[in-house]
Amino acid sequence: MDRYADMFARLDEKNQGAFVPFVMIGDPNLEQSEAIICQLIESGADALELGIPYSDPIADGPTIQAASIRALSHKTTVADCMSLITRVRTKYPHVPIGLLLYSNLVMAKGIENFYATASDAGVDSILIADVPLREATPFQKAAQAKGISQILIAPPNATDETMEKIGEFSTGYTYLLGRAGVTGAETAANVPASELIARLHQHKAAPSLLGFGISTPEQVKAAIDAGAAGAISGSATVNIIAANLDDNDSMLKQLGDFVSAMKAATNKG
Repeated sequence: MDRYADMFARLDEKNQGAFVPFVMIGDPNLEQSEAIICQLIESGADALELGIPYSDPIADGPTIQAASIRALSHKTTVADCMSLITRVRTKYPHVPIGLLLYSNLVMAKGIENFYATASDAGVDSILIADVPLREATPFQKAAQAKGISQILIAPPNATDETMEKIGEFSTGYTYLLGRAGVTGAETAANVPASELIARLHQHKAAPSLLGFGISTPEQVKAAIDAGAAGAISGSATVNIIAANLDDNDSMLKQLGDFVSAMKAATNKG
């Protein structure tokens, strides 16, 4: 089952783009994290991007670093994360689930073993934040063997050579960076010109989802208008969790309202 292809086809029929929220598994704890993830789906998320907590998240800004610290404070393990994903997959069989994590977490388990475990849990894609395209081959092979999409990143300053390789190897979707730097809602995305997305189309890359700095419905609409297939929002989602650590009901309501508003902005035309 190619859940991403099914999702994009379904959204095309509705004349919509995709909205994909990111949260850290285990933030603020495993029980609440599972409720949060279910709330995101129930509120209209088309797919999920889920982090696995790591002690040295070099590509992340302070918001997602803090989410990792909260999850690790409860001793959240990779096995805990996979168990949670398995439960979510059972409840929502058609929603694409992607992982965003760091290579040390994969290497510690062994690449093939990690991808086998992820596949068994129902993971559809894996994006490894600290592995450049030129070093991605072992991960791509393991992903292909288990029917998982290895997500590739298209930076704003991508060369033609990079674009060509993305076109050749991308599956699932292409993570299109809205700007350089680390994650964070504090710095707004510089929505790329349609020419950048057109270059991805030209090289027949997997559909592009714009990430980094997406925090408002207006930015989602701008991404769709520029030709992106959708948008990913991470720090803005995690900020809602951080602001409501002592009030779970308020947290879930605000997350639901946020996702609903961001999803509404994916309507085209």
